[in-house]
Amino acid sequence: MKNNTWGLVDAFFDQYNLVDHHIKSYNDFVNHRIQDIIDITESIVLEQGEYSVKTGKLMIEKPFTKEADGSKSQIYPTEARLRNLTYSAHMYLEMALIKKGEEEPEFEKVYIGELPLMLKSDICHLKGLSYEELIEKGEDPQDTGGYFIVNGSERAIVTMEEIAPNKIILERIGEIEDRRARAIVTSIKSGFRARISLEYRKPRKSGVFLRISFPYVPGEIPLVVLLRALGLGTDEEIITKISDDFNFQMVVADDIQVSEPTLKLEPEVMEKLSMEEKREHLINSAIKYIGNRVAKGMTEEYRIKRAEDVIDRYLLPHIGVEPEHRAEKATYLAEMTEMLLQVIFEMREPHDKDHYTNKRLRVSGDLMEDLFRVAFTSLTRDMTYQLERSLARGKEPSVKQAVRSDVLTENIKHAIATGNWVGGRAGVSQLLDRTSYMGTLSHLRRVVSPLSRSQPHFEARDLHPTQFGKICPNETPEGPNCGLVKNLALLSKISEGSDPEEIEKVIEKMGILDS
Repeated sequence: MKNNTWGLVDAFFDQYNLVDHHIKSYNDFVNHRIQDIIDITESIVLEQGEYSVKTGKLMIEKPFTKEADGSKSQIYPTEARLRNLTYSAHMYLEMALIKKGEEEPEFEKVYIGELPLMLKSDICHLKGLSYEELIEKGEDPQDTGGYFIVNGSERAIVTMEEIAPNKIILERIGEIEDRRARAIVTSIKSGFRARISLEYRKPRKSGVFLRISFPYVPGEIPLVVLLRALGLGTDEEIITKISDDFNFQMVVADDIQVSEPTLKLEPEVMEKLSMEEKREHLINSAIKYIGNRVAKGMTEEYRIKRAEDVIDRYLLPHIGVEPEHRAEKATYLAEMTEMLLQVIFEMREPHDKDHYTNKRLRVSGDLMEDLFRVAFTSLTRDMTYQLERSLARGKEPSVKQAVRSDVLTENIKHAIATGNWVGGRAGVSQLLDRTSYMGTLSHLRRVVSPLSRSQPHFEARDLHPTQFGKICPNETPEGPNCGLVKNLALLSKISEGSDPEEIEKVIEKMGILDS
């Protein structure tokens, strides 16, 4: 039995590397996610649509360094460590400046900046080298890779623990008798994160029970107003969409009654309208209400356009960001409301946030995706400014001259070098622990919770039964970090995410789902 067990362990390590989760995630980021970010970034438009910039494919070259005499040479990690350099790849993007009414020019290959490289990843020179070749290049053959070299320092990106995205999480606020609860969804699409929070609370006087908040809309708005804006025009559509339960319907009916005055509907105008006209009037009034929140003081036309844009792009973006997905979003919110009301009426238990089914681990590729998206947006803004400046001076605009590669390079390098990430998080990248080989492995398999260290968070710090086999039950620091800094168990493996469209195709092929 003992021999069989160790044979199984050896077989596991023959197939998997201890830092596979970082390397595979980074490879996915480089091979697919960067191109996706570039493709979905809004294109640059200048002079009221007179000029526009079109982007094509991204090319990444293996690491090389430029010497003072202008010569180029391949750079290996050992040299980067000794010379205090950044081990990084050069990125080139196909770009074309299109003038309205003229034929589209061919793409130019434009240098956009450097990307710090993870050791042993697909674009690293060490990938696929034998034991002897690694020794020849000055590397330890036992070194696992999975970290970066920035300004000569070895930096590791620590795995972050978070609540599962694109999943409804129900929680009670206070005691049961307080009758307060919240449903939260962290909606993620191509690295963009939108937190949608639906809360039920008894109003102090006459007010709305169900209120919702989502990005770019200040404060909270009544849920029924948002459902109207998504296309559920009549009271009956809203009530029946949410639930068949009479108690739930009464709560929603009360909310509809209270919300009517907020839409500024004149009874004498409503009486003159047909059923379909009334429905359209209510939908438009709801969009105008949201427009007044997101673009107060602007023209009515702009307020309506901005409201529709916010609903499409920032409300549940994982469902879709086009106007045709509004009906699906309304259905999703209606189901979310019913689940929340079931918690209030004690027909359903709230979720256990510490259960590992409700958690996800964000590894290097996910965190680099956040960073690259923000850095690339900064680059496009800077390009817009440079091109507008050229046009204002009467010069012929050039894409190559407009791209300042330092913008992207410095944004990414600074974050990895300091650990200060986008979204105000600190300590995301850390100086790699080289105290011992075991210390290095432990650091690369560390899992950090985003919860505040100064708060008790007793339940979050506890060893949860669902961590069995996934998280080491013993390895955690003493003091304020206890239970919030954890380590992966030796035989645990983080599975990579899959493309939903691919899964759908497979299911259709099997005949389970109609196409």
